[in-house]
Amino acid sequence: MSQWNAFLDIRNWQPLGADADSARKPAHSASTSSETSRRLSKHLNRGNNMEYRMLPHGCERISIIGLGMGSIHNASEREIEDTVCFAIDQGVNFFDFVPSEEKPFVPYARAFRGNRDKVLLQVHLGADYSSGKYGWTRDAATVKREFRARLDLLETDYADFGFIHCMDEESDFNAMFENGIWDYALKLKERGDIRHLGFSSHNPAIARCLIETGLIDLCMFSINPAYDYSEGSYGIGGTVERMALYRECEQRGVSISVMKAFGGGQLLDARTSPFGRALTKTQCIAYALDKPGVVTVLPGIRGKQDLTDCLAYLDATPEERDYSIIGTLAPQDAVGNCVYCNHCQPCPCGIDVGMVNKYYDLAVAGDALAANHYDKLDLHASDCSQCGHCDSRCPFSVKQTARMIEIAGFFGL
Repeated sequence: MSQWNAFLDIRNWQPLGADADSARKPAHSASTSSETSRRLSKHLNRGNNMEYRMLPHGCERISIIGLGMGSIHNASEREIEDTVCFAIDQGVNFFDFVPSEEKPFVPYARAFRGNRDKVLLQVHLGADYSSGKYGWTRDAATVKREFRARLDLLETDYADFGFIHCMDEESDFNAMFENGIWDYALKLKERGDIRHLGFSSHNPAIARCLIETGLIDLCMFSINPAYDYSEGSYGIGGTVERMALYRECEQRGVSISVMKAFGGGQLLDARTSPFGRALTKTQCIAYALDKPGVVTVLPGIRGKQDLTDCLAYLDATPEERDYSIIGTLAPQDAVGNCVYCNHCQPCPCGIDVGMVNKYYDLAVAGDALAANHYDKLDLHASDCSQCGHCDSRCPFSVKQTARMIEIAGFFGL
């Protein structure tokens, strides 16, 4: 019987033992590179208005915009280092670590010298750069060697987030257990070589199996309007299934870091967008951040200009963040489902309609804390005057007046 079918009763897993010599060692105390410090200091008088979200399993503050790697390998090493220094100065503190080739590793390491306590690193177990180019592997010996190589190159003894890489197929799930990769990841966490355990996936069914172990702190998942509406090569699972995953993550305290927020750039160009029209980076970031469980969006970048374009989200107006146009482009199974876009605002009664819906959906999904969050809202569904303003404005044809009656009955408020 496969591990997928048996599921190994992993909810009852107990940590592997670790001998005294394997206890966590302090991070390398590499001295700050004067050249890197000089470049970073160029930006020290710049302000930043980065926003942060708390990691439920650990309480780290994570910047809502992190740094994916995208095509950054096409930049020079000097530009890569400058871009990372600029990102740190702008309050970006969450960095993914899966480039298309190994070139960015060295300039990233230089930028992190003296800044290790300011950054959170997401390092993947299964990404393989032994050829100099990106590849992935389920061979346990290679996984171990490559993980250690990343830490050594970064001059650190730990990864903030150790990610089991690319869990997209049933075969990936089986191999993770059969090849000892799952046990290896748990042992790394037990002895402090990784602080939090996570995984990356495009498949909601497999993601839910991993989340249900109760041992996952962070999930890297592809979220954008196209994929959520089953469009594009990674649009796995229907709208309802994907939204259920996001709610389950929030319910269980499993945070989500978002990859492919722009759909590999396709959503930014009307010629390639499955919707036939372009969305902006700000709209895509706003869409992802509105989903339950999401703590950070990791746009892939080429250099400082791409990063600056993404950081523009922080100063964007509500109109610039408004992605409700997708309501006219979405398939039928998305119609009638609130996505918390708040296009119905302002409510004449002052109700935060999006948050009322979000806490209700989470409570129905089993989140024990959602009712408490709902109770603390200034206004509740029972304050609805049934004026119909929200019904007329909802791009997804949600009958919010009926929902308010339903929600008020559920919470008794």
